[in-house]
Amino acid sequence: MAAHAAVAKVPGSVQKQAGGLRSVARQPILDLHSRVHGYELLFWNGRGPIIGEDSNLTTRTMLDNTVIFGLEELAHGLPAFVNCTVDSLTEEWVRVLPAKRTVLELPSWPAPTPGLLTACRKLKSMGFRLALTDYIGRPECKPLVELADYVKLDIVYVAAAERQKLLRQLRGISARPVAQNVETQEQYGQACQEGFDLFQGFYFCRPEPLKSHKIPGNRLVHLEILEDLQNDPVDLQRLSQLVMCDASLTYRLLRLVNSPICAIRQEVTSIQSALLLVGEATFRRIAMLAIASDFNTDQPAEILRMAFERGRFCELTASLCGLTPGEQYLIGMVSLFPAMLRILMEDLVRLLPLREKAQEALLGMKTPESVLLRWIICQEHGDWVGCDEIVHSNGLSLDQMMRYHTEAVAWTHEALMSGA
Repeated sequence: MAAHAAVAKVPGSVQKQAGGLRSVARQPILDLHSRVHGYELLFWNGRGPIIGEDSNLTTRTMLDNTVIFGLEELAHGLPAFVNCTVDSLTEEWVRVLPAKRTVLELPSWPAPTPGLLTACRKLKSMGFRLALTDYIGRPECKPLVELADYVKLDIVYVAAAERQKLLRQLRGISARPVAQNVETQEQYGQACQEGFDLFQGFYFCRPEPLKSHKIPGNRLVHLEILEDLQNDPVDLQRLSQLVMCDASLTYRLLRLVNSPICAIRQEVTSIQSALLLVGEATFRRIAMLAIASDFNTDQPAEILRMAFERGRFCELTASLCGLTPGEQYLIGMVSLFPAMLRILMEDLVRLLPLREKAQEALLGMKTPESVLLRWIICQEHGDWVGCDEIVHSNGLSLDQMMRYHTEAVAWTHEALMSGA
């Protein structure tokens, strides 16, 4: 009964806002051990971002997107940080969301009204958590700070000296500080020194390359396998021998072949039998998954998830641009190999047997082969203007792009759960 009552409080009926697909970006929040603590969810309705506007329409669309996509699908059991307006809290529209898994985000300005504070206390009693964004220490926000579970400080727009002052103010309060907009390793290191233990941003995608770094021998074998996977048809005997040169890769590959993503009902006992059973196209994909998993053993798991999503998305959408699915899958996945191996992309592409156009796409040039990679990178960062420009300038279908992205997210979760 409570759920039905909560839904009834959403003005205009959430369901009326459900026309057409929308897009969602998940911005990770990592802890000191590079584990994902939660995701901030950013939504887009194809016309503009669903954040930052205090209006009923904005709130309804945000709630509708969350219900349609489903927090479990988006955050997989981790805390989901959802931007809210004052009305969505005071009118309790947010009760359509699962309380135990939702962190309600609200700006630290303007000053909270008595009604907002009452609503926040009630929502917390239901199991919701609260996060304050863009905190700059205004005294009038103190009652909200005392209720908050998280307080976000922008690492870019708040100077280091001011951050130290704000962190001192937060001592003795239960709210956990979050360093927001951490995009470089230098910013991450600075935030660690200042005492933050939660970090939001994509700094982990750009780790500093190791000086005089040489790729280990077994990983050079993996690059050789990638080269062989580009042949059509593949040399099954040679490929099987290469894969078996590395025990870790062999194990990962057999786990994937025996997993639900391949749906093989016959037991697989060797690499060559796996090749024959699944076929070349499927084997190419799962071999690249296994290689990426092995590359990422010393880096945050979030990089691996993003690489899988990029690869699968680019593969699924390739036909929309008249591109080769296999090559697009490789471009999407390889785009994060430098972060995994801690080498420069310029050094990596010299080791890979890619077409010149594919190399140009990985190096960031605006070519037809880079369109899909550029779109999903914009999408990851919530750069909706960039997404929209790419869609319109290339005559793409926004609905199809977003549908394939949703499929890529689901496929990636299944692949990771299958032992990748």
